[in-house]
Amino acid sequence: MATAVEQKGAGVELLTGSEVMAHICRLADVDVLTAYPIRPYDTVMQFVSKMIANGDFDADYIPAESEHGQFEVVKHASACGARVFTGSSGVGWLYAMEPLAVTAGLRLPMVALVGCRALDDPGAFGTEHNDALLVRDLGWMINFPSTAQEVVELGLMSYRVAEDPRVFLPCAIAMDGAFLTHSQATVTLPSQEQVNEFLPPYDRGDLLLHPDNPITIAPQANEDWLMEVRRQSSEAGKNAYTVMKEVYKDFSRIFGEDVNPFLEEYMTEDADVVLVGMGTMALPVKVAIREMRKDGKKVGMVRLKWVRPFPTDELRASLSRFKAVGVIDRDYSFGSPYHGGILFNEVKAALYGADNQPHMKGFVCGLGGREVLLEDVTSMADEVISIANSGKADNDVRWVGVRGKQ
Repeated sequence: MATAVEQKGAGVELLTGSEVMAHICRLADVDVLTAYPIRPYDTVMQFVSKMIANGDFDADYIPAESEHGQFEVVKHASACGARVFTGSSGVGWLYAMEPLAVTAGLRLPMVALVGCRALDDPGAFGTEHNDALLVRDLGWMINFPSTAQEVVELGLMSYRVAEDPRVFLPCAIAMDGAFLTHSQATVTLPSQEQVNEFLPPYDRGDLLLHPDNPITIAPQANEDWLMEVRRQSSEAGKNAYTVMKEVYKDFSRIFGEDVNPFLEEYMTEDADVVLVGMGTMALPVKVAIREMRKDGKKVGMVRLKWVRPFPTDELRASLSRFKAVGVIDRDYSFGSPYHGGILFNEVKAALYGADNQPHMKGFVCGLGGREVLLEDVTSMADEVISIANSGKADNDVRWVGVRGKQ
């Protein structure tokens, strides 16, 4: 029989995205958390500390001296068999780059929140995705929830997939700063019984760092074994893709939600063109699409939930149905092909060689937390519609909402 504390949180509550993540830590029975304050991620740790102080959550909560030390603590705790959680934002995330790289290389299933914010300089607290995306080539899995409710799904999935012995890779939950970390919404939290059924205990097996299991962690390999280690990590990333498809069946069965593991599609059934993006940008895009539909414009949206592993097959199958595609980046990749954003070039690469390859247009929008306005979305959609009608590709990437001449 569940205790009163175990029943807390089951039901509907008014919560921010950060507070939902704190509840996921409680429901997942996280053992060790480390905290070092940097906006906008730190609100999750404030709520965690409140739950611990009130006796609603039993965990080791360790204040660190820096972001670097913060990630080192949970890295070692994970190697010793503890389920862990931590996070950071912006340049704080970058300050921890050494342990971030090592955690992936050691195949430790750390789950971390990235409260996405602009990288200094100039100093800014507004949302950009470059901080989270900087670990995309290191072995980290990365997902981008768009709502506080979706934090429940992606938070639980992050632990389940990361801790699967076929994967054992860290996972970053990239949450748009302010728009999601601080904004309240009504959220249905699962019961403790549901989470217990979905999420088994973390078990490192023979890889546990313990005096009774004398193994070496992080040996110096150099040219002798480094290629093989990298290849194993690559295979783990491939396994993550397969494991996700398996685990989502469990998720749908236990929580009663039939969800697509990798993509969200909105009004795509009869769409001629679609806008593609990640995170909370989905809200203004959906509103604008509903308005454009009133004017007879057949526009839809496709949103990526996971960017690592990248859902290449699902994205190709989805986007090949449309005449033209506009990719909206809340990030930048200076000097990249076509001077596009990170997502634009990843989508373009995924569609290369597709039997029915739609024309593509790239946009950079909403940097530094700038609002993505309805007129911005309409302008981008109209441009993609024009490309679809003309049948001519336009590889120029447009920065939307920039003051002055472009």
